[in-house]
Amino acid sequence: MLGEILFYIAAGFFEILGCFMFWEYFKNDKPTWYLGVGIISLILFASVLTRVESEFAGRAYAAYGGIYIICSLLWLNFVEKQAFTRYDLLGSLIALIGAIIIIYPNLLKT
Repeated sequence: MLGEILFYIAAGFFEILGCFMFWEYFKNDKPTWYLGVGIISLILFASVLTRVESEFAGRAYAAYGGIYIICSLLWLNFVEKQAFTRYDLLGSLIALIGAIIIIYPNLLKT
């Protein structure tokens, strides 16, 4: 069960890192190597997400969505140094509950 959740968290980190690198390149004129890091990170994201226990990709992606929201807000706080709003916290709680509901049957199997 913990391994499953760690795969979702790792996937979230790599996706956010990859997209953030593209964001920095296109919006903040960072060097071209940011694109390379972004591409590698997005490949790692896709590879890690395929490691979760799910018969169907769509269900894995739906569950991942809730975890992704939490990871994104942590990125917002720790990397971009922006404080959470109460709406961030409420929305992430709702999303996390949804993700747990979707993941729960798969967690029982492991």
